Amino acid sequence: GFSAFPICAECRQPIRCKNCDISLTLHKRVNALRCHYCGFSRAAVGNCPACGSDKIRLLGVGTEKIEAAMTELYPDARVARMDRDTMTRKGATVKLLKNLKHRRIDILVGTQMVAKGHDFPGITLVGVICADLTLNFPDFRAGERTFQLLAQVAGRAGRGEQPGQVILQTFNPAHFSILAAKHQDFLAFYNQEIGFRKALGYPPFTRMIAIRISGKTLPRTAGYAEALGARCREMLTARGPFQATVQVMGPIEAPLSRIANRHRWQILVKSPDAVMLHRFVHALVFDRRTTPVPADVRVNVDVDPFLMM
Repeated sequence: GFSAFPICAECRQPIRCKNCDISLTLHKRVNALRCHYCGFSRAAVGNCPACGSDKIRLLGVGTEKIEAAMTELYPDARVARMDRDTMTRKGATVKLLKNLKHRRIDILVGTQMVAKGHDFPGITLVGVICADLTLNFPDFRAGERTFQLLAQVAGRAGRGEQPGQVILQTFNPAHFSILAAKHQDFLAFYNQEIGFRKALGYPPFTRMIAIRISGKTLPRTAGYAEALGARCREMLTARGPFQATVQVMGPIEAPLSRIANRHRWQILVKSPDAVMLHRFVHALVFDRRTTPVPADVRVNVDVDPFLMM
């Protein structure tokens, strides 16, 4: 999109999705505000739903905004964009890659798509805007994902006969993930990250299961999450094998607390013993002493969760 954080200049409230706890993204080409989680869309013209003001500021940088800036800065350059909006049509990706190969594109603006395994032999400069954005995600893999992404996109430059240059824009230039990616040094990143994982008991030193609770009403969802959390604590305090081997974190609201009109809570269970971990969660979910799941509440068990949001 163009702006990922439209906000009212009068009341300072972001323009949020009506179904999700997240701000809408302005897609200027179609003049619409869209939610990237549930698909909700509304016309971009209009006033602030909170106070009625028409003074909406378009904060946040999207690929549409960067493409417009590149076109303005380099009016003679042939600029193309690679993101979810432009690559949905059949054959769009192949067409773009062919244009790059035959030098019919001078500047390519894109999302993480451009980093994933493509071979651009003529690219001599790669620029990354807000390189540390993913470092702020509430996920223990945030540093790892940042390093992976930056190392991958840096590898797109200088793949032909000419050498390449990579410029990273960051507010954390001394962060070890940024420095390791800058030097393409996997071992330097690993040696730092593995110490944090061990000290905090995160994978690969433990196995983890996320129990996700979602429901249409906040009181029922939160109430059942608390009841499940209380049952976890009972199982841990009872004399048995779980007390010394299993750790429970939560229940707590998920970082994205509402998606598609469903409130979301989660409990994280971890243990260095995979067998004991599975026994604990199986007993928690199927034991007759566990509070029955209300009709409008769902419980999902995510083994080795990949995303913590």
